[in-house]
Amino acid sequence: MSPAGTSGGPDAEHGPPGGPNGSADTGRLRLVLATANPDKAAEIVAIVTSAAGEAVELVARPAWVEEVEETGTTLEDNARLKAHALMAATGLPAIADDTGLEVDALGGAPGVYSSRYSGLHATYDDNVAKLLAELAAAGATDQAGRRAVFRTVAIACFPGGREVVGNGAVPGTIAPERRGGAGFGYDPVFVPDAGDGRTFAEMSAAEKNAMSHRARAFRALAVGLLSA
Repeated sequence: MSPAGTSGGPDAEHGPPGGPNGSADTGRLRLVLATANPDKAAEIVAIVTSAAGEAVELVARPAWVEEVEETGTTLEDNARLKAHALMAATGLPAIADDTGLEVDALGGAPGVYSSRYSGLHATYDDNVAKLLAELAAAGATDQAGRRAVFRTVAIACFPGGREVVGNGAVPGTIAPERRGGAGFGYDPVFVPDAGDGRTFAEMSAAEKNAMSHRARAFRALAVGLLSA
């Protein structure tokens, strides 16, 4: 697979070659990554490579493609908006996702607004700080009051209208404080039920990708792509 986050060469400048279904001379299914987030891109490439091997090639998002405004009301809406924008820009099938952290005590927030919970240009740290502050304000101090679900919708869109969708969700709890230095986003405060009490940020990439919401969504997507 082409390494995510790279932008040199003719593919990045003008869009990589391939037919309307993403088939290149290699016979592999070729899709362009919609995400501009290098952390997420690296994670997606690792997950899809593990699930699909050499059958699927992911091409880095061209640097010249403008940021896509996430105006959808659901995770699937936003994933589809991003995939369509990259497909229109490059002529290739595109793969995109959107992820939301749904916290029970906050009525499902931040949800679809997770990446911009504390503002349009929020940093990971800004969003985590607001989440912890909102939980404190809601009086959610014990584990039962800090239940949450991390959810991802991944989508592949093709010229002509074909779509493949994968969903992934992981229940867990929000830790009272940040723990761990790995991962990104809300990883330092999310403790998955499927784990051993560590946050995602305390796990290795391989450990996280064995159980995460994004891994489940993209593995399901890979199965759909390979079986279609």
